Amino acid sequence: MALVANILMGLVLIIHVYIFLLETVLFRSRGRKVFRLSEQQAEVLAPAMSNQGCYNGFLAAALLVAFLHSDPGTARAFAVFGLGCVAVAGIWGAVTVQRRILLIQTLPAVLALAALLGAQV
Repeated sequence: MALVANILMGLVLIIHVYIFLLETVLFRSRGRKVFRLSEQQAEVLAPAMSNQGCYNGFLAAALLVAFLHSDPGTARAFAVFGLGCVAVAGIWGAVTVQRRILLIQTLPAVLALAALLGAQV
Protein backbone atom coordinates (compact mmCIF):
# COMPACT_ATOMS: atom_id res chain seq x y z
CA MET A 1 0.00 0.00 0.00
CA ALA A 2 1.14 3.50 -0.70
CA LEU A 3 2.34 5.70 2.13
CA VAL A 4 -0.60 8.10 1.79
CA ALA A 5 -3.09 5.22 1.96
CA ASN A 6 -1.36 3.87 5.07
CA ILE A 7 -1.37 7.26 6.79
CA LEU A 8 -5.05 7.83 6.03
CA MET A 9 -5.98 4.31 7.05
CA GLY A 10 -4.02 4.78 10.28
CA LEU A 11 -6.00 7.94 10.94
CA VAL A 12 -9.27 6.06 10.43
CA LEU A 13 -8.02 3.32 12.75
CA ILE A 14 -7.16 5.85 15.48
CA ILE A 15 -10.53 7.58 15.08
CA HIS A 16 -12.34 4.28 15.52
CA VAL A 17 -10.32 3.22 18.54
CA TYR A 18 -11.23 6.58 20.08
CA ILE A 19 -14.92 6.16 19.18
CA PHE A 20 -14.82 2.62 20.62
CA LEU A 21 -13.42 3.98 23.88
CA LEU A 22 -15.93 6.86 24.02
CA GLU A 23 -18.88 4.54 23.47
CA THR A 24 -17.76 1.81 25.88
CA VAL A 25 -15.38 2.34 28.80
CA LEU A 26 -15.46 6.15 28.73
CA PHE A 27 -19.15 6.63 27.92
CA ARG A 28 -20.37 7.75 31.33
CA SER A 29 -17.54 10.27 31.68
CA ARG A 30 -15.80 11.64 28.57
CA GLY A 31 -18.30 10.10 26.14
CA ARG A 32 -21.23 11.78 27.86
CA LYS A 33 -19.52 15.16 27.42
CA VAL A 34 -18.54 14.55 23.78
CA PHE A 35 -22.08 13.45 22.89
CA ARG A 36 -23.57 16.30 24.96
CA LEU A 37 -25.79 14.10 27.12
CA SER A 38 -27.12 14.63 30.59
CA GLU A 39 -26.23 12.08 33.24
CA GLN A 40 -29.77 10.66 33.02
CA GLN A 41 -29.61 10.37 29.22
CA ALA A 42 -26.23 8.66 29.45
CA GLU A 43 -27.57 6.08 31.89
CA VAL A 44 -30.47 5.24 29.58
CA LEU A 45 -28.28 5.09 26.47
CA ALA A 46 -25.25 3.33 28.00
CA PRO A 47 -26.19 -0.26 26.99
CA ALA A 48 -26.96 0.70 23.37
CA MET A 49 -23.86 2.87 23.10
CA SER A 50 -21.70 0.07 24.47
CA ASN A 51 -23.07 -2.24 21.79
CA GLN A 52 -22.44 0.40 19.14
CA GLY A 53 -18.94 0.87 20.49
CA CYS A 54 -18.23 -2.81 19.97
CA TYR A 55 -19.09 -2.43 16.29
CA ASN A 56 -16.68 0.49 16.02
CA GLY A 57 -14.08 -1.69 17.72
CA PHE A 58 -14.64 -4.37 15.09
CA LEU A 59 -14.10 -1.81 12.32
CA ALA A 60 -10.84 -0.79 13.97
CA ALA A 61 -9.86 -4.46 14.28
CA ALA A 62 -10.33 -5.02 10.54
CA LEU A 63 -8.01 -2.11 9.82
CA LEU A 64 -5.48 -3.36 12.35
CA VAL A 65 -5.45 -6.76 10.61
CA ALA A 66 -4.81 -4.90 7.34
CA PHE A 67 -1.70 -3.37 8.89
CA LEU A 68 -0.44 -6.56 10.51
CA HIS A 69 -1.22 -9.35 8.06
CA SER A 70 1.85 -10.75 6.34
CA ASP A 71 0.12 -11.52 3.04
CA PRO A 72 -0.30 -8.31 0.98
CA GLY A 73 -3.43 -9.56 -0.78
CA THR A 74 -5.15 -10.47 2.46
CA ALA A 75 -4.04 -7.21 4.07
CA ARG A 76 -5.47 -5.26 1.14
CA ALA A 77 -8.76 -7.17 1.34
CA PHE A 78 -9.09 -6.34 5.04
CA ALA A 79 -8.26 -2.70 4.30
CA VAL A 80 -10.87 -2.41 1.54
CA PHE A 81 -13.48 -4.21 3.65
CA GLY A 82 -12.76 -2.17 6.79
CA LEU A 83 -12.68 1.20 5.03
CA GLY A 84 -15.80 0.36 3.03
CA CYS A 85 -17.66 -0.59 6.22
CA VAL A 86 -16.51 2.61 7.94
CA ALA A 87 -17.72 4.70 5.00
CA VAL A 88 -21.14 3.02 4.94
CA ALA A 89 -21.49 3.25 8.73
CA GLY A 90 -20.60 6.94 8.53
CA ILE A 91 -23.21 7.58 5.85
CA TRP A 92 -25.84 5.78 7.91
CA GLY A 93 -24.79 7.72 11.02
CA ALA A 94 -25.06 10.99 9.11
CA VAL A 95 -28.55 10.11 7.93
CA THR A 96 -29.84 8.85 11.28
CA VAL A 97 -27.86 10.78 13.91
CA GLN A 98 -25.89 13.83 12.79
CA ARG A 99 -24.52 15.13 9.49
CA ARG A 100 -21.17 15.93 11.12
CA ILE A 101 -20.43 12.19 11.08
CA LEU A 102 -19.81 12.52 7.33
CA LEU A 103 -16.76 14.67 8.07
CA ILE A 104 -15.50 12.73 11.08
CA GLN A 105 -16.02 9.17 9.85
CA THR A 106 -16.97 8.94 6.19
CA LEU A 107 -14.62 11.46 4.59
CA PRO A 108 -11.39 10.03 6.07
CA ALA A 109 -12.48 6.50 5.14
CA VAL A 110 -13.36 7.45 1.57
CA LEU A 111 -10.06 9.33 1.14
CA ALA A 112 -8.13 6.34 2.52
CA LEU A 113 -10.06 3.95 0.28
CA ALA A 114 -9.42 6.11 -2.78
CA ALA A 115 -5.70 6.31 -1.95
CA LEU A 116 -5.59 2.56 -1.40
CA LEU A 117 -7.37 1.71 -4.62
CA GLY A 118 -5.21 4.20 -6.50
CA ALA A 119 -2.00 2.69 -5.13
CA GLN A 120 -0.05 0.02 -6.97
CA VAL A 121 -0.40 -3.47 -5.52
